[in-house]
Amino acid sequence: MCFVPYYKVNHCEEAFAWYQDVNLVYLVDGVKLPYSQATLEAMYSYLDRHGELFWIEVKEKGEWFPIGDITLSQDNLPIVIGNSAYQHRGLGKKILSALIELARVKGWKELRVKEIYTYNHASRRCFKSLGFVENGATEKGRSFILELV
Repeated sequence: MCFVPYYKVNHCEEAFAWYQDVNLVYLVDGVKLPYSQATLEAMYSYLDRHGELFWIEVKEKGEWFPIGDITLSQDNLPIVIGNSAYQHRGLGKKILSALIELARVKGWKELRVKEIYTYNHASRRCFKSLGFVENGATEKGRSFILELV
């Protein structure tokens, strides 16, 4: 598995397919509506301006291909494993561990997650298992923080 900077390769066609899955979008945005091309472009533009946006790639049969996207930011850590064949396999924890290490290398003192919905049990477990603690209530869930010092 590797992280490829967003600007180095265009995987938007694959990503558009991921964000047609209304169950995935529900976990990400709290609504069961597939993304339009404009929504996808706006999301990636926002994430690219507010953090370091990466594609998550895996190698199979000698070929690298995208399975999701992540953004490293002190204020939020969106992780989306869009390819359903790679969901629920422990990759989220490996990815989050790598992001935490990158943040430490950068000298950051903390990482925050704006909101994880109460019904996104897998994501909540993943963040908590790596030391994130609940930091407050949000409209549909909880915010989290991890002290890195």
